[in-house]
Amino acid sequence: MNTGNAEFLSSVPIFSELSPETIEKVSKLATVRLYPKNTIILGEEEAGSAFFVIVSGKVKVSRISNDDSGKEVILSILNPLDFFGEMALLDGLNRSANVIALEESRLFIIQRADFLDLLYEHPEVSIALLQELTQRLRAASMKIKALSLKDAEGKVATVLLQLADDVGRIKHGIVEIEKLPFQHELANMAGTSRETISRTLHSFAKKGLVELEGSKLRIISYEKFRELYN
Repeated sequence: MNTGNAEFLSSVPIFSELSPETIEKVSKLATVRLYPKNTIILGEEEAGSAFFVIVSGKVKVSRISNDDSGKEVILSILNPLDFFGEMALLDGLNRSANVIALEESRLFIIQRADFLDLLYEHPEVSIALLQELTQRLRAASMKIKALSLKDAEGKVATVLLQLADDVGRIKHGIVEIEKLPFQHELANMAGTSRETISRTLHSFAKKGLVELEGSKLRIISYEKFRELYN
């Protein structure tokens, strides 16, 4: 690990309150691995043996439906500074979902024993982890409610709002999502079809709510959009 990697870890929310000395210690515990696009990083039902932090790239967290369709359901898309793998480390159970690289991704990996020692020795990390998990639980609860009660347009809007909150950049009330997931990925996130995604995005554009430019999407008035579909 070099100084740059230690600086990176200090920007990860759950490690941000640690002293420089402890950050350096954590950086020495971790290994770095590069995963090519479409690589399965974790498989559902695998034993949990490590904690992951995304340095660069993008991954999706997904499950395969239990019915005969075998349809993929995307639970979330994670970006640099996000982490995953903590649940299986904490409860000792198998992984609850698949994690797959959507693009070439570089990850910090901390083994279970080292991560648990870190939590015991530094309660501030445990508190920050609890805060992050609580936020994720709230977001998941809101998403489940929205996707179960709303019509197709509302479901697509819910996913766009989630992406806006996670990776969007806001300026003068306009939120820009630099790299929108592919339409089939949006469909798996919204629990709908690719055709519905395409039709709804163009409907939003016709209404002046969004602008589409290649893989880039802008929500023209974020507050108005949230009021309409939240």
